[in-house]
Amino acid sequence: MTPTPSYFSGKQWQQVLGRDRRADGQFVYAVKSTGIYCRPSCASRRPARKQVAFFPSPAQAEAAGYRACKRCGPECAEARPDPQEGAVRAAAQYLRDHADERTPLEDVARAVGIGRLPLLRGFKRVLGVSPGEFAREQRLAKFRDKVRKPATRITDAIYDAGFGSSSRLYESSSEVLGMKPKKIREGGAGVEIQYATAASPLGRMLVAATDAGVCSIAFGKDDADLLAELRGRFKKAEIVRAKSTDGWLAEAVEYIASQMSEHPRAAKFPLDVRATAFQQRVWRALQEIPRGETRSYGEIARELGMPKAARAVGSAIGSNPVAVVVPCHRAIHGDGTIAGYHWGVERKKKLLAAEKGT
Repeated sequence: MTPTPSYFSGKQWQQVLGRDRRADGQFVYAVKSTGIYCRPSCASRRPARKQVAFFPSPAQAEAAGYRACKRCGPECAEARPDPQEGAVRAAAQYLRDHADERTPLEDVARAVGIGRLPLLRGFKRVLGVSPGEFAREQRLAKFRDKVRKPATRITDAIYDAGFGSSSRLYESSSEVLGMKPKKIREGGAGVEIQYATAASPLGRMLVAATDAGVCSIAFGKDDADLLAELRGRFKKAEIVRAKSTDGWLAEAVEYIASQMSEHPRAAKFPLDVRATAFQQRVWRALQEIPRGETRSYGEIARELGMPKAARAVGSAIGSNPVAVVVPCHRAIHGDGTIAGYHWGVERKKKLLAAEKGT
């Protein structure tokens, strides 16, 4: 297939390389080797420049023999820039500026000149979370900044950040803060993390936990590398090897290892993992993917009701610190390729093969 592109400029290629959403609806680019055309912001892997042709519209790309990308849907109306994105970004900034206030959604909508319901729907579509979830994250961020200052009392930081009471903060702290306010101020100093290592089909495995739950599951070539990575993530915590071969941490190691076989155990262990509201949504979506199946980043984004958020979904998946329990290995590229696994592509392939019973 060697069609002649309708037009080309260096600017358009830079917009494709930068996945510039502002260029969506202005043109599409086609890949000669695959016969597929995409919108500029498509999250798929970028081809070599010599493989790319540009067209002003999907119709012209299809007339030249290309078919639409299933990942970004350039032929759909959704391929155009979201008309509410500007208002959503302005609303997000408004919530940042008023993080210490309890601002009704109606006031936010009025401030940015958009209706309440369109703002609510647009917020979830563009940013992946509700305005309330976003506002809570801003209050938590403000609290973290305040509580780290030695001269600030924790009680003052709670109220200055916009929490009506300490109970409001603690409702959020177990999920999002990941540790108590005093430990945040101390940078995690004094928090004990126990860990255990074991052999697994994917090499050496480390499982670490606080008294609240599992905080890290990692794979590596040897115990020294795994321990160094753990210490790098929790610089001021007291990290000790588990003394007992019994107990729930040992059971967690056994359970995680069992997930790499054809007959996994059914178990549920508590997690002590800090995450934003959006990351939590993505991780829950991963856990809902049936064993033996995979989903593309775009499919996960669509299941979350955010068809344009494939890149954000990929970032949330990449930040997952607990292998297997949050099965980020079940996320693949839209073209079916297996890549982008923190603990190595070969381990990802082995996990998928084990889950499929091959």
